[in-house]
Amino acid sequence: MKKSADALRTISEVAAELDVPKHVLRFWESKFSHINPMKRGGGRRYYRPSDIELLSGIQRLLYGEGYTIRGVQQILKREGVDYVKSIAKSDVAISPETKLAASATKTISKKKTAKTSKLDKSIDTALLASLLGEIENCRRILQQD
Repeated sequence: MKKSADALRTISEVAAELDVPKHVLRFWESKFSHINPMKRGGGRRYYRPSDIELLSGIQRLLYGEGYTIRGVQQILKREGVDYVKSIAKSDVAISPETKLAASATKTISKKKTAKTSKLDKSIDTALLASLLGEIENCRRILQQD
């Protein structure tokens, strides 16, 4: 039996409709405060049609347009939920201003990642040098016996 268009959907039904795993939908809930399905006994989620539209728009931005989660968060903040819902429809183009703002966020994120990687490498080198010193001390102690 097919549900009406206005019926609530379970997380399994939404995951199948959007072709994403259920854990991805739960993760998106934690990253996008605008996603707020109804929860009933036992924490079971029920998505409204408007929730599904928003999820579909987020999916298109993330998977179809290549935005980061932070970029989509910026679009939601700047343009609003209705704009992201409208993106779910394939015939709606993303405005150049929105693309420009989100790409600036991508560039900043990439720069932070590059700086973090250099820092991590220097920490790793220091840690390895320290561990090597400890191993050499252990070897000396074992050779004395």
